[in-house]
Amino acid sequence: MVKRIKSKILTSIKNKRINVFLIFLVSSFIILIFTKLSKSYTDTIPFEIEKINIPDEYVILNDSVKLNITLKTHGFRWLNYYFSTPKVKIDFTNDVSKEGDVFIYNKSKAYLNNTQFDKKVELLNLSPEKLKFRYGVNLVKKVPVKLHIDVNYSPGYNTSTKMIINPDSVLIVGPDVLVSKINYLDTETKKLKDVRSDLHETVKLKLPKNASDIQFSSTQITAKATVEKFTEGTLKIPVSVINVPENIIIKFFPKVVSVSYYVSLSNFEKITAKDFEVICDYKKTNEEQSFLIPELTKVPELVKYSKINQQRVEFIITK
Repeated sequence: MVKRIKSKILTSIKNKRINVFLIFLVSSFIILIFTKLSKSYTDTIPFEIEKINIPDEYVILNDSVKLNITLKTHGFRWLNYYFSTPKVKIDFTNDVSKEGDVFIYNKSKAYLNNTQFDKKVELLNLSPEKLKFRYGVNLVKKVPVKLHIDVNYSPGYNTSTKMIINPDSVLIVGPDVLVSKINYLDTETKKLKDVRSDLHETVKLKLPKNASDIQFSSTQITAKATVEKFTEGTLKIPVSVINVPENIIIKFFPKVVSVSYYVSLSNFEKITAKDFEVICDYKKTNEEQSFLIPELTKVPELVKYSKINQQRVEFIITK
């Protein structure tokens, strides 16, 4: 029993010694940190440019301009610079001058030190000493959208209506030097497989590299189309021959040709032979040729694909 009590007392004393040591160690570390931070240090760090009071008629191009500034200040102030993004404000009403196609910032170290840093900070150096900001005049332009969509339909299916995109054009606003070069906007390429139902897809626009300097009325479009079951039909269509000289009489065969077409099931009964027209142009023959080439010159809008199954129409001159 006595041994246990003695062991507990010794353990308690040891723990107190460890606690005292840890307190002393932490206190020493804190004092060391405060001593270090209270001293002055010199370092060079990049400052971002915050552009303010830009005239409405101008757009400053985003050239990612940064200003490297060498400062001398105490450690506590350096903590602010290291743990947050330091910025320098440039007032386009008072701090810059317009020279040709750029705005120039050419203020002295003393001016910057007095206007944007307190007395505990000493500005030693600027790099570069002169900043140039390219600008443009705002231009508004409406450009068409080019859809890139690769649709693979299930067997026997296809679109029975034209693909409709909304919006089909985009309003862009930005510097004239950039906007004037944009004549259209492509969409990203979208691939669809085994499609058998109506299309309703959202597709993003491919924006130019300098998109941060330009405003877009929309950055994506929707593509819609009706998808239906399709079938193939075949009709006999009479052949007409045109541009035969008045002093020539010809006979041709066959008088009708077979035309195959692809149409949705819902529209199949609406298609008739009157919706097609097949013509042979005599002017497109030569003296050694004894056949005409039939051409489809009229096809109903409801038909997806169509073709003439006969490639030649034979003829002879009878007079």
